[in-house]
Amino acid sequence: MLAYQRGDEECFDKLFQKHKRAVINFSYRFTGRRDVAEELAQDIFVKCALAADTYQPAAKFTTWLFRIARNHCLNEVRRQDYRYHTQPMEASQEPPEEQTPEAHTAARKLQQTLEQGLTDLPAPQREALLLSRFHAMSYEDIAQTMETSVSAVKSLINRAKRSMVKYLARHAEACHEM
Repeated sequence: MLAYQRGDEECFDKLFQKHKRAVINFSYRFTGRRDVAEELAQDIFVKCALAADTYQPAAKFTTWLFRIARNHCLNEVRRQDYRYHTQPMEASQEPPEEQTPEAHTAARKLQQTLEQGLTDLPAPQREALLLSRFHAMSYEDIAQTMETSVSAVKSLINRAKRSMVKYLARHAEACHEM
């Protein structure tokens, strides 16, 4: 980002290529719609380019990027009055050859169960958990991104984990009853 601030246009393309998948996935977790997530990601990178002069290397680039992504996604979700939901896995995702059809079906069911469990979490818990587990951000970086304290992030993640364990336990019991 510092090179881009100095006028090296190619550096921003490198940043985009390196981080676009993470931003799309982050946006997808907010909206539950892949098409919307891709549009949001493009908007987020435009905002980053426009705000390049505000970037300070005191924080990690990803922290700054995800703060912009978080704020943009929250604004979009509020504006569009989204009800967070997930879409099923894309049909093009085929099982590995060594995986049996039963194992593939079980894996898909588990993924859908996990996604539904995430759906049921309050937005701040879901966001903190996603940044921690899917984007491997530190508590400090998550706190900066979410504009809260480290202790609040730890609490959010802890509550999210407990909720997910309860959800998965309930789901496992329901599966055994069938």
